[in-house]
Amino acid sequence: MNLVKSKQRVEDHGEVFTPAWLVEAMLDLVKDETERIDSRFLEPACGSGNFIVRVLRRKLAAVEIKYGKSAFEKRHYALYGLMCIYGIELLPDNVAECRENMLEIFDDFLALTEDDEFHRAGAYVLSQNIVHGDAMTMLTDDGTAISFPEWGYLGKGKFQRRDFRYDTLTQMSAFGGQDTLFADLGSHDVFTPTKSYLAMSVGELAS
Repeated sequence: MNLVKSKQRVEDHGEVFTPAWLVEAMLDLVKDETERIDSRFLEPACGSGNFIVRVLRRKLAAVEIKYGKSAFEKRHYALYGLMCIYGIELLPDNVAECRENMLEIFDDFLALTEDDEFHRAGAYVLSQNIVHGDAMTMLTDDGTAISFPEWGYLGKGKFQRRDFRYDTLTQMSAFGGQDTLFADLGSHDVFTPTKSYLAMSVGELAS
């Protein structure tokens, strides 16, 4: 893979892609988490997906080991694994390429066509999870606050969703310690979702 798309992009945005061998070495530092289906990963400068594509591959390998004998469970847990991966990217062409790369891996794993509702559900999830914006300002390209969906799998084909603002989530470490000014605050006082949804099926996500 070419690590630089153009010298101008390097000058304007500092865009240099991480080589695959280094991505794998870095992910191996948190190997157990990368192989846990429900662990959440956020890449704040995801580019075309070098890191999160490989996280997805590891999660899907875990799905195959645990649920490979059940087509129903395999499909739903593969989608859940996809739901637990997030990215922010400044450049629009990278955003589109990242979503395409992630969806291609998901489709290949489940042997999906574009007409399959799991393909459409995966595309929708990626449209929400891979955000066109700036992780430094915590704003989208149109100037609104970045927000991420927290997905959960309830079993029996049903998923839940709650939306949280990125700038609120980044305060987590400040509120997490027992010896901080905010130690007496419960997590519900800090991490209130901006929106909650009724449980949804794959068909509803696809539509």
